[in-house]
Amino acid sequence: MTTPAPDQTADALNPVRAGLLRAAHSDAEVLLARAEREADALVEQARTKARTILDEARRQGEADGADTARGLLVKARRDARSRILAVRRESYEELRRAAAERVRELRGTSGYASLRERLERRARVLLGPRVEVSEHPEGGVVGRAPGRRVDLSLAELADRALDRMGAEVRSLWEP
Repeated sequence: MTTPAPDQTADALNPVRAGLLRAAHSDAEVLLARAEREADALVEQARTKARTILDEARRQGEADGADTARGLLVKARRDARSRILAVRRESYEELRRAAAERVRELRGTSGYASLRERLERRARVLLGPRVEVSEHPEGGVVGRAPGRRVDLSLAELADRALDRMGAEVRSLWEP
């Protein structure tokens, strides 16, 4: 048996080599196509998941924003109500001070002696004939009997008059 020459061997292997090369190219193209399809599918899955995450984040952000807005609205309403009540309270206190000041001016009028007598009689009616009646420093009288006391000072009488007016006084600062 003779051994073929190296050139003849190489020539004889060319069709085999060409066949293997074609098969390798074909396999590579199949693998590359499959890899591209898998990559496209993964990218699409990632995009879908990203959209889902963004949608959920948006919904959560809107819900959180709505909760925060509701909280801010409640706080704003509470603050506004507190301010309104504070202003009303200040107005009422100013009215009380003005009323007390005006009734204290009665001390300088000619009718004060008569008013004081009527207040002393009222103290006796409320506490009995053995009541001790004294002048209040700001006008009016204070009556004392054992275990009891009645304040008929001018400022206290003005406060009681305002209290009895109730809703009428509130109408001064309500719309």
